[in-house]
Amino acid sequence: MFKPNPKLIRLLFFWTGIIATIAYRVIIVLNFFSPLWVKISWYIGTIGFIIYFWHRYNIDKKRSQLVADYDLIKAVNRTNYTNEKQKQALHYIIKTTLTSKSKWNSFFIFMLSIFALIVGLILDFGNFMR
Repeated sequence: MFKPNPKLIRLLFFWTGIIATIAYRVIIVLNFFSPLWVKISWYIGTIGFIIYFWHRYNIDKKRSQLVADYDLIKAVNRTNYTNEKQKQALHYIIKTTLTSKSKWNSFFIFMLSIFALIVGLILDFGNFMR
């Protein structure tokens, strides 16, 4: 019922984020060599961020929705634990999953990346058509 994505899919998203981050960081070096490689790296990074942050948004949204739908904060509070620290730890994890703004951060980066990609394509194709 509540299965995470298969390991291969999770690794795909993980490496997409890593490659996108490297692609953006390497632009500073590529500026000394080739404008073409700067553009290629920028597009790889931007598309990678679109994919990665869309995924992160969906994961965070799903987690917070599960906490809300199944009233997990109350469930943890009602459960008897032999170790009070375990209960506090679970309460903290569940509560912050519900209140965290990280999904909105991911959504914002996702949307800005789409906007940047569209603007980049328009500008690049506009220059190409001249």
